[in-house]
Amino acid sequence: MEYNMIYFKRKMYNTILKWKSERTGDTALLIQGARRVGKSTIAEEFARNEYKSYILIDFSKVSREVSDLFNDVSDLNYLFLRLQFIYQVQLHERESVIIFDEVQLQPLARQAIKHLVKDHRYDYIETGSLISVRSKSRNIIIPSEETKVNMYPMDYEEFRWALGDTTTIPLLRTAFEKKMPLGDTVHRRLMRDFRLYMLVGGMPQAVAAYIKTNNFSAVDLAKRDIIALYGEDFGKMDDSGRAKAMYDAIPAQLSKNTLRYQVGKAIPDEKVGRVINIVKVMEDSMTTNVVYHSDDPNAGLALTKNEEYFKMYVSDTGLFVTLAFMDSDFTENIIYDKLLNDKLSTNLGYVYENVIAQMLKATGKNLFYHTIPYAEGKKYYEIDFVIPDKHKISPIEVKSSGYKSHKSLDEFCIKFSDRIMNKYLIYTKDYKRENGVDYIPVYMTMFL
Repeated sequence: MEYNMIYFKRKMYNTILKWKSERTGDTALLIQGARRVGKSTIAEEFARNEYKSYILIDFSKVSREVSDLFNDVSDLNYLFLRLQFIYQVQLHERESVIIFDEVQLQPLARQAIKHLVKDHRYDYIETGSLISVRSKSRNIIIPSEETKVNMYPMDYEEFRWALGDTTTIPLLRTAFEKKMPLGDTVHRRLMRDFRLYMLVGGMPQAVAAYIKTNNFSAVDLAKRDIIALYGEDFGKMDDSGRAKAMYDAIPAQLSKNTLRYQVGKAIPDEKVGRVINIVKVMEDSMTTNVVYHSDDPNAGLALTKNEEYFKMYVSDTGLFVTLAFMDSDFTENIIYDKLLNDKLSTNLGYVYENVIAQMLKATGKNLFYHTIPYAEGKKYYEIDFVIPDKHKISPIEVKSSGYKSHKSLDEFCIKFSDRIMNKYLIYTKDYKRENGVDYIPVYMTMFL
């Protein structure tokens, strides 16, 4: 069942507006993101509001006649005449936009961007999933006249907007900036609201299903459709089946609380060195958030990235919850109800880790973690996330319970004392600051 007919306010709109006003047609805009995050919807909504007219060319269902127009773009007058006739839309110079939706399915249209932008009559917005854009672009000249932006699932603020709430996030931002607790009653309500986001997630179809039905079974079915779609995509990018196997195994891998993704457990007898390229492809598809081990964490985290030592999270925590319970036909409402009310006995630490990875990624951060051996190298202290912070780094330890001891954070800060800017412990309680550590409620992660 389709629930994506609701239009949601997205931050991407302002990003496109900035591109339009600053670049004034000097580049095309390429919106990259995983399937079903809302790229096409936002592009068309923007075109409808900000231009006199627009043509949307959806290459996933376009006629051969339209697709073939891009085989030869030597005569742009002819191209524009044909498009206006076929789509029955009049284009106006500097007041119209042409959208290339799922542009990866017609690489020659993307290649034509160079000439179209130079012609300067109209604006151009492209949408595509990054993996498909890359894999289909091998035999074309990639246009340098592109401004690329990444689009993620709805973040927590966008989710609250969808539910008609414009007051919660400004309150949280003020509390974070002033480093003030909100009080038990308010915090409990905020945690319940946030767990709803963890369950529904930020995929527009799932959010629309929740708003229209108020039924978690309908939400779950919407998410299963998306997971099935991703499974098909993994098959196209890797016909060995390894990408899909690794994606499906993410909840099991995280629940074991191991120091890194154990490839041999997801794919019997497989070695990590042989799947590095597949991991990169999965990361590029933006269906997963890969957190790499930083061997020597400092301000240049990317320089110490260990590509064979990583953890993998699902890009949307709502999808993660459904993936974790895929063994039943649908994730029963009772599981959702218990998760929502914080009554499920399962250790939910890894679900919180997943949502924190998602929130950090949505703010544009690359993800890293670090481990420190102790007891003769057989056990390790682990810092869940390390983020750049001005000219230094800030470690983050995640606790879903038992927050009073944070040995990993302490050991990390002793070892790298001259590199530390802030010390964060993200947990499920109200904000507090104690002994130089900021205890951050999980719903404030977006402000780090």
